[in-house]
Amino acid sequence: VQLQASGGGLVQPGGSLRLSCRASGFAVDDYAIGWFRQAPGRERTGVSCISNSDRRTYYADSVSGRFTISRDKDANMVYLTMSSLKPEDTGVYYCATERALLDRIACLQTMWYDYWGQGTQVTVSS
Repeated sequence: VQLQASGGGLVQPGGSLRLSCRASGFAVDDYAIGWFRQAPGRERTGVSCISNSDRRTYYADSVSGRFTISRDKDANMVYLTMSSLKPEDTGVYYCATERALLDRIACLQTMWYDYWGQGTQVTVSS
């Protein structure tokens, strides 16, 4: 199981960015998928996820309404589309996956994920 995140960069406040996560060794439709971020000096926290328990999407309160997680089964890719970006969205973004069933609570928690990508830096600044 491997994940490769990309698409990060420097964007102005209010701007948009789409992160991509290329998956290999497993089918994105079968596993729980999560996006997490880590700001400098802070813990890694859940941003958004797709539960493999109920197949629904979930978001942290801080990004709800601005971020959208999606997956392309044919391409075996996962995306995080971010809009109305704020400086507090700055951090390294990681995609992660887990085969075990994760419900709406667990799928936003780092502790349940066994497989992680390498991270991509997102900086929101004017």
